[in-house]
Amino acid sequence: QVQLEESGGGLAQPGGSLTLSCRAPRLITSVFNSYIMGWYRQAPGKQRELVATITYNRITYYGDSVKGRFTISRDNSRKRVTLQMNSLKPEDTADYYCTVYRDVPPPGGVPEGSWGQGTQVTVSS
Repeated sequence: QVQLEESGGGLAQPGGSLTLSCRAPRLITSVFNSYIMGWYRQAPGKQRELVATITYNRITYYGDSVKGRFTISRDNSRKRVTLQMNSLKPEDTADYYCTVYRDVPPPGGVPEGSWGQGTQVTVSS
């Protein structure tokens, strides 16, 4: 189990921005680099869904609902992944979870890896 430390989140107005960060401080860099890192989110009463993922060599993948608004980035030397969320909408309100994993899940599935504790994002005027 990989320990993940999430930060960021909070309250934003529609159209605003927030930044989420996730660190894996106890991983050695070479091991960190072997993982895919990602963000998933879960709104009340809904299933956990993909937000964005990024590989070691920075190949990214986004959920359809966030394309063009969110950007995922990765700093391998600092063992950190960041999610920049712009043009936020009320429907972005959810708990956001950082994850690290190696095996890509099937479409619509969630990875079998380690998860952070979650950070809440609320978009409301």
